[in-house]
Amino acid sequence: MNYSQINTLLHREVVPAIGCTEPIAVSLCVARACEVLGSLPERIVVNLSPNIYKNAMGVGIPNTGMTGLPIAVALGAIAGKSEYELEVLKDADSAAVERAKSYLESTDIKIDIDRQTTQMLYICVEVYNGENSAKAIISGTHTNFTYISRNGEVSLSSEGSAESEQAANDEPQLTLNAVYKFATTVDLSLIEWLEQAEKLNIAAAEVSFTGDYGHGLGRLMHNGATQSILGNTLFTKILSYTSGACDARMSGAMVPVMSNSGSGNQGISATVPVVIFGRETGVSRDKLLRALALSHLTVVYIKQSLGRLSALCGCVVAATGSSCGITYLMGGEFREVCFAVKNMVANLTGMICDGAKPSCSLKVTSGVSTAVLSAVLAIEQRHTTSLEGIIDDDVDKCIANLTNIGRNGMRETDKLILKIMTEK
Repeated sequence: MNYSQINTLLHREVVPAIGCTEPIAVSLCVARACEVLGSLPERIVVNLSPNIYKNAMGVGIPNTGMTGLPIAVALGAIAGKSEYELEVLKDADSAAVERAKSYLESTDIKIDIDRQTTQMLYICVEVYNGENSAKAIISGTHTNFTYISRNGEVSLSSEGSAESEQAANDEPQLTLNAVYKFATTVDLSLIEWLEQAEKLNIAAAEVSFTGDYGHGLGRLMHNGATQSILGNTLFTKILSYTSGACDARMSGAMVPVMSNSGSGNQGISATVPVVIFGRETGVSRDKLLRALALSHLTVVYIKQSLGRLSALCGCVVAATGSSCGITYLMGGEFREVCFAVKNMVANLTGMICDGAKPSCSLKVTSGVSTAVLSAVLAIEQRHTTSLEGIIDDDVDKCIANLTNIGRNGMRETDKLILKIMTEK
């Protein structure tokens, strides 16, 4: 393992995104299929893994005022550009949205759950116009095309290929110690680009303070409605900015955020608490950059074994990253960072993911509040121990226990969640 590999991994997993990444990935797949077809389809058939379907049902689609998959599919066909990847809809202005709404009403669009796939992240789009057809598949990650064809002629088929297996083998398998060493010693020129995460995700929060997005949790805490209860403190500022960015994103605000491991909310939770803490306490720019690298790379590390999508809420993972970053900004070293991780795992493990939606801001706030408390405890040398629940003395085993529960132990929970959501 070397710094170059880790830096490449960080660049790959921390990228800009507009809108919730599950419906946006569907828009991306539709856009690519339409580009291959070469014309606007008369019919579109979309098949999705249960977890993609679950995370796309209840979330706002940017600039549309609408929720869910049908408008995401239509807008991907009308205005999507696959070259933009998770910003596939960034050219979708109000005129394009109106065309997409009309297209949705006049076009045969079928969206189903593919219950046969064993992949957590799977999107298959087939488009038809007259005698012509095209097919595109995304799997594994939100932008990873594994199959492309037109009229049955295959131009890309990489599932299970030697190349894809080699790429997986080349990915550095992290430890928390490797994450900490990279973040605290890497040449700053290699992580200066994380300033973009600060800029984008803080801007998303500030958008939410001036509009009516989602449940308005961030705005309520920011503009004083709840300050008589919670007070006007660094803690409430961290919560208001983080939940505000989530409010805006989940409600379809046309604002980009810096995502992490395919999730905008994870990117927000890994960035905003660390930035606000750093700004308010006057830490140096260099130290803030290192804290952001530590936070984001911790999230990437945990997601390596948890997987992109699961029944475990990603806010738990992302807040664990920000807790590490805040602990570092408070003067903590590796020992204290480990304490923070253990405190997080002891508290939030088991929080379910029941799809992306406006109320994600509540879960983000729960995660971030626990992140701050875990950091405070860690600095005071107070932490959960191996005598308590799933905590292990070895911090990497502790993380493995968390991800094992989320990846394997909660599979039946995931199925039950989807059943409840689709039968309402």
